[in-house]
Amino acid sequence: MSEFLRRIWSGDEGQDIAEYAVMLAVILVLVVGTIRLIGSNANNVFSNTASSIQ
Repeated sequence: MSEFLRRIWSGDEGQDIAEYAVMLAVILVLVVGTIRLIGSNANNVFSNTASSIQ
């Protein structure tokens, strides 16, 4: 198992995997941040709508 991991991380394929992992992490941070921003704004809109209906 350790030989397999050493071969992956030492070769060109290992660099590709590391680059994809970094890109995936950045994309996930952006998506989570966007969802949190939209979620809080959507909550405010629904709260304002509910307040105006009552």
